[in-house]
Amino acid sequence: MKLEGTFSIDAPRTAVWMAIRDPALMARCIPGCETAERIDDTRYRAVVGVKFGPISARFNIVVEIEEEIAPRMVRSHARGEEGTRASVLSAVSILTLEEPEAGRTDVAWSSDVMLTGRLGKYGLGLMRKKAESLSADFVTSFSASVQAGGEVP
Repeated sequence: MKLEGTFSIDAPRTAVWMAIRDPALMARCIPGCETAERIDDTRYRAVVGVKFGPISARFNIVVEIEEEIAPRMVRSHARGEEGTRASVLSAVSILTLEEPEAGRTDVAWSSDVMLTGRLGKYGLGLMRKKAESLSADFVTSFSASVQAGGEVP
């Protein structure tokens, strides 16, 4: 499933870049994220809970930075599974940052997401709708946090 979007933040690109590389800030902004930690310079670990209809799932995810051009672009690969291995998630994502004018950053993102197992059985329409809802919640929280200097209002 291909997901993509764009949004703007009233903050310099360097501030937005620092925020996306801050696991604690990201954990506060990602809906359902319980924990996030840096493993090393290119890998992060997170636990994210999500609910699809009547099913709740809790994923243990490792995100690996595959390519980075600071402060312009990052490509990552996330892999995770439920503790019971009932569902497996894999996503390759690209995030780009442009500063068309001083103090404003345009963010473009895209993700190729693959979900197998019990959650993969849900229809593409339901999965896309849930992903779009989670993305919108993230954008709102992330934008507010970056504009507030790293604090989630």
